[in-house]
Amino acid sequence: MIDLVKNLAAVNRRTKTSVIRELLKLTNKPEIISFAGGLPAPESFPAELFADIASDILKKNSMTVLQYGPTDGLPELKDQIIRLLREDEGLIIKPENILITTASQQALDLVGKTFIDAMDPILVELPSYIGGLQAFNAYGAKMIGVKDDDHGILVDDLEQKLARLRDEEEHYKFVYIVPDFQNPSGVTLSEERRRKVVKLAEMYNVLVIEDSPYRAVRFEGKAPHIMYKLGRSGNIISLFTFSKTLAPGLRLGFVVAHEAIIRRMSILKQSMDLCTSSLNQMIAAEFLSRGHYKGHVASLCKTYKVKKDAMLEALGRYMPEGVTWTKPEGGLFLWVRLPEGMNADELFYEAVKENVAYVIGSAFHCDGGGHNTMRLNFSYPSPEQIDEGIQRLAKVIKANLVKKGEKPKAAALTR
Repeated sequence: MIDLVKNLAAVNRRTKTSVIRELLKLTNKPEIISFAGGLPAPESFPAELFADIASDILKKNSMTVLQYGPTDGLPELKDQIIRLLREDEGLIIKPENILITTASQQALDLVGKTFIDAMDPILVELPSYIGGLQAFNAYGAKMIGVKDDDHGILVDDLEQKLARLRDEEEHYKFVYIVPDFQNPSGVTLSEERRRKVVKLAEMYNVLVIEDSPYRAVRFEGKAPHIMYKLGRSGNIISLFTFSKTLAPGLRLGFVVAHEAIIRRMSILKQSMDLCTSSLNQMIAAEFLSRGHYKGHVASLCKTYKVKKDAMLEALGRYMPEGVTWTKPEGGLFLWVRLPEGMNADELFYEAVKENVAYVIGSAFHCDGGGHNTMRLNFSYPSPEQIDEGIQRLAKVIKANLVKKGEKPKAAALTR
């Protein structure tokens, strides 16, 4: 048998299986209420509209949509994205500023492939999206964690770390931020901090990767500006996706950046998949051009708000004192902090025995921390499942407190 490990490329040796994917294997039972996956609600998928649109496209335009397409994306979808960003964000961009990707995970891989050499320092949030951490780790990045709170990344901590890197003359590359309803925490970076981050990026000559798959899924509050609009130096790269608003099965995302960056990424994308599915791009373009998108997203937000409120209410009713959580204004997730000394990694297996599952918070920490945290998804389960699942989870946490010799107290409903 060939020595496979000896023959693997460095990028393959560095790539590890997702902790989340491995844990989800344990939750694949119908009796388990899972808050673990980052799954949109399947009942929200506009399947009938997709079927009608796909049928029309194949009847009228099959020679184009079943053929290879341009690497940077179809003009029809780019035009709709330009219109959408102009109407929703007040952003004026050109087709040359857009790269259509096979979902935003490919965009993250392209960021790594474009900018990271082995041992290059990059700055990421604590906690940060595990898919981004995996993509950057594959290219050998040296990840430096920057602290967060309930308003996003701590700017003072970011500046201290940037100053240290500059003084050490390190070849540092970018700051990676999920600014809107962050995965995993659900928090949104405040307008004031966004402006400070952009200013720091210009001062320290560093890129900002703005990964915002959840931005459109806002069901209350006022949205801060996207960071791309605040930048003036061409050093903001924004990543978006239709996976959370239309359907993940379309595998459609897009990058907005300076045209020189888009050109570089397009060259690399050619060697990865030649082009993103033309058929799927045309389905999305038609969905937008026919005026379905905004009404669909509005309906989606109403559905998710009901589920988010159900989870917050259940947490307030069942969780013991000492357990806290974030209160997102959108997105798919919220973040739970257990009392110090309680280990959510170990608690996971007890939770599965009670037929409830979550994602361990340590998976999102590049520094090995976060063992007393967990991510809960509210978009996929029903409100009834949310209530029952939180009851089960609270039971596990209370039992763990008793083991440690503490008497659990009821949480205040106003938390």
